[in-house]
Amino acid sequence: MVDRISRRLFLAGLGASIASGSALADAPVQSLRPQLRGDLPSGAERLIQSAGLRGEVVFAVADAETGTQVEAFGGDQGLPPASVAKALTALYALDVLGADYRFETTLMADGPIENGVLDGDLILVGGGDPLLDTDDLATMAANLREAGITEVRGAFKVYDGALPYVFSIDPGQPDHLGYSPAISGISLNFNRVHFEWKRAGASYDVSMDARTARYTPSVDMASMQVEKRSLPIYTYQPSARQDRWTVARGALGNGGARWLPVRKPALYAGDVFRTLARANGIVLGRVQITRQTPQGTVLVVHQSDPLESILRGMLKYSTNITAELVGMTASKARGANMQSLADSAAEMNRWAAETYGVTGIAMVDHSGLGDASRVAPADLVTALVVARKDGALRPLLKKFTLADRQGRPVKDHPIKVDAKTGTLNFVSGLGGFITAPDGSELAFAIFTADVDHRATIPRALRERPEGARSWNNRSRKLQRALIERWGTLQGS
Repeated sequence: MVDRISRRLFLAGLGASIASGSALADAPVQSLRPQLRGDLPSGAERLIQSAGLRGEVVFAVADAETGTQVEAFGGDQGLPPASVAKALTALYALDVLGADYRFETTLMADGPIENGVLDGDLILVGGGDPLLDTDDLATMAANLREAGITEVRGAFKVYDGALPYVFSIDPGQPDHLGYSPAISGISLNFNRVHFEWKRAGASYDVSMDARTARYTPSVDMASMQVEKRSLPIYTYQPSARQDRWTVARGALGNGGARWLPVRKPALYAGDVFRTLARANGIVLGRVQITRQTPQGTVLVVHQSDPLESILRGMLKYSTNITAELVGMTASKARGANMQSLADSAAEMNRWAAETYGVTGIAMVDHSGLGDASRVAPADLVTALVVARKDGALRPLLKKFTLADRQGRPVKDHPIKVDAKTGTLNFVSGLGGFITAPDGSELAFAIFTADVDHRATIPRALRERPEGARSWNNRSRKLQRALIERWGTLQGS
């Protein structure tokens, strides 16, 4: 692996000439890691050495207008991008679906309606809307009543077949982590259920609900049992019609709450809609799940916000399920034969190769949660340079604040950065755009990872493994140092 430094940096006296293939004398022969030279390290290499990160560091930075490479270290080597991948997913969705695309969730009648009575089935039809929440379902239930429906004599069905069902975005994550829920053609509240507990004498009162700011409907499809133990804190057991959880009594204290992932999205949405329909005087039967494309009369339509707005929120809050749903919807629009999340990611990889002419993008999902994904920083930079021409991505990215030597944010820093962060335990990334003090722009990507160590962490300990926080903090400090280096050199 050859690291490269531009002539501009060399002439600035802040780098040294690069010898192809140079490496530490005692490096393993089979190592694929970029190796720091032992003679005269460049400024970037000195920053890497001082960071003291165990694992690998790769980066690439280029002039955002011309695409001319400014500096790279292991830029062709792929590492897990973590949530930096969401920037690529945003480009994918914008290109395939368009900034004005809206997801639709509908209520459909399969049967005749007379005097407000539906003599047939009512179907809640999911359209992959990543932002559908309890408030939206409440509005749909009210609109159903306003449409004149007072009784449904047939079944109540939920269609979730618009997208494949996925049990967990990353099955390697612990069961209880809300950022790795199930996926299907219908999603509600980011497919999370709210668990709350309060001490009641010698026991606890617990609740499971689908709360939003306006509503707090309880749910039947998720249950929680408090058990007398200290560990594990949570256990999960699926049944035909329920997500069954237990929690360790020793971990509860006096009270608290957290969001847990939903593994049965269609049942969840149906459960909540039944409650909201009943509040409008419409009694529905037991939820039935269907993956057969529904036919009938459309009664109510809920449209999402435009895709551009959805992507802005996705990049700001790094919501995994949003990335997966918009990515899978884009793959479906491209005609992909999807049976899994990996199938959809493979379609995005093909799109990246076709669109940008790159071969170093190998995602296994759209969110970056799966650590088997690999992205070469030079290839992501290539995509960013192309994206800069139409100006669609940078306005959606979150502003990244640089800090002083004490770690305090500098709001009026002369170097401006819009970027997507990415964090897994012992994996950290950053990619986006830099505006130097002279107004020139750079596109960059930095990936760091201790893949070998991460692989040794037991699944049950992957929420907060020992040493991960300090490792990730050192990585973020290195990222800021590299950005300041590039921005300063570019503006000099």
